[in-house]
Amino acid sequence: MKTKTNINPGVCNFETEVTASTEDSQNVTFEFNSECETIKAFAKKVADISPVNAIMTLGPEENPVLLEGRKLLQVKGCCDACIVPACAVKVMQVSAGLALPKDASFTIIQE
Repeated sequence: MKTKTNINPGVCNFETEVTASTEDSQNVTFEFNSECETIKAFAKKVADISPVNAIMTLGPEENPVLLEGRKLLQVKGCCDACIVPACAVKVMQVSAGLALPKDASFTIIQE
């Protein structure tokens, strides 16, 4: 199954498209389309660890996609709260049948 999402990450304005694909509902590969150089580097890191066993990411070990995202974002000096890695994981879960395909969003209100 192939699942895709479009991400507007906020103030940086680097919209990103993430596609997760699996043929066996377990091992997932990713495609990233973004103008953000950090996300392009993240895509390479994820490609290096792919296919990702989506079922194993539900266990007690740290999710390898989130781990790569956190390490890279900290080194690059970018916002380590970037939502792209988490969105990639959600798309992976939907692709593997581990989550339902429901949009998610959040609104930031400064008072």
